[in-house]
Amino acid sequence: MDGSGCPGCGERDARIAELERRLAEVEARLKTNASNSSTPPSANPLGADRPVKKKKSKRQRGGQPDHPPHLKQLLPPERVTRTEPIVPEECANCHAPLSHEAGPHDPEPKRFQSIELPPITVEVTEYQAHARTCACCGEVTYATIPAAIRAHSIGSRLTATLSYFTGCQGISKRGVEEIAETVFGAPIALGTVANLEQEVSEALAPAHQEALAAARQADVKFADETSWKLWGKLCWLWAAATKQVAVFVIHAHRGARGLAALLGEEIHGILHSDRWHVYRQVPDERRQLCWAHLKRDFQKIVDCGGPSAFVGRRGLRIVKELFAAWHAFEQGKVTRRRLQALMEPLQRRLGTTLVEGGLGDDARVAKFCENVLTLGCALWTFVTQEGVEPTNNYMERLLRRAVLWRRRSFGCNSEAGCRFVERILTVVQTCRLHGKNTLEYLCNAVRRRRIGLSCPYVLA
Repeated sequence: MDGSGCPGCGERDARIAELERRLAEVEARLKTNASNSSTPPSANPLGADRPVKKKKSKRQRGGQPDHPPHLKQLLPPERVTRTEPIVPEECANCHAPLSHEAGPHDPEPKRFQSIELPPITVEVTEYQAHARTCACCGEVTYATIPAAIRAHSIGSRLTATLSYFTGCQGISKRGVEEIAETVFGAPIALGTVANLEQEVSEALAPAHQEALAAARQADVKFADETSWKLWGKLCWLWAAATKQVAVFVIHAHRGARGLAALLGEEIHGILHSDRWHVYRQVPDERRQLCWAHLKRDFQKIVDCGGPSAFVGRRGLRIVKELFAAWHAFEQGKVTRRRLQALMEPLQRRLGTTLVEGGLGDDARVAKFCENVLTLGCALWTFVTQEGVEPTNNYMERLLRRAVLWRRRSFGCNSEAGCRFVERILTVVQTCRLHGKNTLEYLCNAVRRRRIGLSCPYVLA
């Protein structure tokens, strides 16, 4: 007898289907690793495949034939502290005595420079307010140390240097305290390190606003976000960058309010990003999705197997051909018109693959395919627009310093600490993009603030 008419059969079948769906989700999570998701290699599960090892090269270690040497660069004469001339005393041929002074036909001397660090001792200025007794009335009059002097017990250069260690080199406050005493011979309290950071933060506030305005007005920009902590509570470090500026903002939300704090209520220009839904407020024709993220998604589909694994395999082949064409374009081997011609068949193949995947039996893959199909034009902006790239790797590289800071410090313990983080990261990364000396910029910013002047332009 056919049991299809059993009252409980439909409920049972639905329950089985639900359990199978949940099991598929659990298996997909278990197969998540660094190669198919944003999981770092250090967090790979125990059962994950080991990273693919490249074949051992047959080349010898070290510099390769015809490789231009990276020689030590001599410092210019103005940087030389002392010159020690070494003059030959007699001729190497006839042993006749030679003049100490150079003759008109003598060649330029060969140069070799030795660099040494002298003993570092900080300059300590002691201000003494003396008292004098009047010979006429016996009144004792005390001098007063000016308030401008008493306002700062640490000079502007040492202030900037200690904050540079924290914000640029990732050294902890206790580490900075030890460096101050051990290296500079300037014992300071741990609280003083935090106070100096806040002074630097206030000095950099105008530079942060300048960078924020530049990123918002840029025609092409990259954006990303990563988690942060404020007193152990989850918040988000937002970042935006162009080829000239990088800016960071810590906000409590990962949604639209967080993005607005970074790029404003109305986002201008073309935006590089991943597929996080908050970026969908930007029209697809003004977006560029990250193909590196898409590559990991295709790899995950392959690793999870099932009837829709073909979507991942086809997707990986498309990604490989796409990056090959893009690298050829970057190297000047193909023109933009040729790049467009190479992308057209890839675009059609991807569309066909996503449509077939969306009609498949794997609900998880079908949802992914439908999502990517709705963002179709945002995948190909780089093909026609100058200054647009197929990945968001540029932003992720700039964000890496912040990620390492978060892992070392576990975030901040105050709102003021968050402001220091976002401002120092902005200045450090922007100075790097411009080839500026970060420490000199920080010194100048602190010095100008102490005399009532605004911070120097970080984009100049």
